[in-house]
Amino acid sequence: MTPVWVEKLPKESIVHKAYDFAEEAHKNEKRLDGEPYFSHCLAVAKSVFDWNLGETAVAAALLHDVVEDTSYSLKDIEKTFGPEIASLVNGLTKLTSVSYPQNADTETLRRFIISFTKDLRVLIIKLADRLHNMETLKALPPERQKRFAEETIEIYAPLAYRLGMQKLSGDLEDLAFPYIYPEEYAWLKGEIGANYVERQEYSQKVVPIIEKALKGQNINLIKIDSRAKRYYSLYKKLIRYNMDLSRIYDLVALRVIVKTIGDCYAALGVVHQIWQPVPNRFKDYIARPKPNGYRSLHTTVFGPENKIVEIQIRTEEMHQEDELGIAAHWAYQQVRNTDKKQNWTGIKNANEMTWMEQLRNWQNSFGNEKDFLESLKVDFFKDRIFVLTPENDIIDLPTGATPVDFAYRIHSDIGDECVGAKVNGKIETLDYELQTRDVIEIITQKNKKPSEDWLRFVKTPLARKQIKEALNAGNRRLKKKITGQQMEMEIINSDRPGYLKDVTAAFGEMKINISYLQSHTDQRGALSKVVVRIGILSTEKIQKLLVRLKKIVGTREVNYKISRP
Repeated sequence: MTPVWVEKLPKESIVHKAYDFAEEAHKNEKRLDGEPYFSHCLAVAKSVFDWNLGETAVAAALLHDVVEDTSYSLKDIEKTFGPEIASLVNGLTKLTSVSYPQNADTETLRRFIISFTKDLRVLIIKLADRLHNMETLKALPPERQKRFAEETIEIYAPLAYRLGMQKLSGDLEDLAFPYIYPEEYAWLKGEIGANYVERQEYSQKVVPIIEKALKGQNINLIKIDSRAKRYYSLYKKLIRYNMDLSRIYDLVALRVIVKTIGDCYAALGVVHQIWQPVPNRFKDYIARPKPNGYRSLHTTVFGPENKIVEIQIRTEEMHQEDELGIAAHWAYQQVRNTDKKQNWTGIKNANEMTWMEQLRNWQNSFGNEKDFLESLKVDFFKDRIFVLTPENDIIDLPTGATPVDFAYRIHSDIGDECVGAKVNGKIETLDYELQTRDVIEIITQKNKKPSEDWLRFVKTPLARKQIKEALNAGNRRLKKKITGQQMEMEIINSDRPGYLKDVTAAFGEMKINISYLQSHTDQRGALSKVVVRIGILSTEKIQKLLVRLKKIVGTREVNYKISRP
């Protein structure tokens, strides 16, 4: 029986033709759970339909397994449905054998990347395919269940997130969670039950208070609903808090949906008039969206009974983007554009798509299979942090990244010549672990060479690769050896803006390579101590350096000693 959603489409729709073709092609096939195989194709197509990707994509979703599993060829698809649908089906067929990390091969993964960076619909249909496979995973043997679930959390959920499809990303993670960590999943479900009910009941007491206050200020309120924190997301957060559930304030968060961006900020003001905000918990993702395009205002307040409650404020369009990501963007464009022929191969101005260009170029950089797989895992399919340049440009890095990773992400020369870093205006060591919203300024020294010691703490394969290339080039020999002697200089100075820049310039002019730099300011803010480590110098060069440093305005005292790292 044809589903209602298909029946509602015009009779001339290509979806009807694809439905009949796929149903006939798969008529003798069964899934492992005994269901007709076509039920899977239909489920995938329904998701694509719900995401408003258009009739072409829905037809391709219905046909996505025809070439792989039946006697029909790609030429048959092209002859019957045309080159666009055939291209989508071809891209999806190539992705069928992707398996990561146990059985992945480099060329399959390269095809994976090439296919979806050419046309995003290939990736989105593949995500719909993965969603239904995860929903029916019980039919597989335990070993395959776990491998499939690991693959989902390692690749598909992060990809959905980076497309802005946050609901889908969370669904995939929650479906995979019990297969990868069954004991932890069972424990969490048991622990969260009573807490969740209590939080949900409390949130319902808060809703009418907000509604009354917003209406009193004539703010265009559309609705207020609650969102329970997802199991896998909660589990990851609990790990950071020693499994203490009482420290999780957003177990249930309220979503306030209003009409305009102006209403968002007006609603925020009203909420803060009613309840005192929790310090350092406000985030403005409207003025500064996440790199995947996410927009919303987040605030945490001391609500009724002095209990902490998280509130998210957004427009309806932002809410749809939160659910559907780039698919929502496509839906809006279809409404606004009468020819409905959008370009899925190059959305240039959306923030969430900048990584696509990077990924398309990056995948050609790794000839070694092991390096390629590791880089794929770390650089693109792991938890991310979002840091800022002094010009407020957002840089996307993996969790645990350091200033050196940041420097190499900006440019290889900045990475090579990096001698120090300011994080939020304060000098930090080069192995400092960056956090989301940090503002990073890299201190460089001309003709500086990278240190082999950096390989000990950098997190990104890109930084590691470029450091190794510089070390192996021959014209970038290191002054510092991990086991060799070094000189450590202590420079006491009157604290003033620009002093560090003058110090590094002095070393640069004398062609002395700095391997370590740190600055400490006393509590009064009057004096600073700059510690610099360099290679061993001749007596003559030491004397010249001391004279040069003492000439810098603000220098009080310069001392040095021989040290072992």
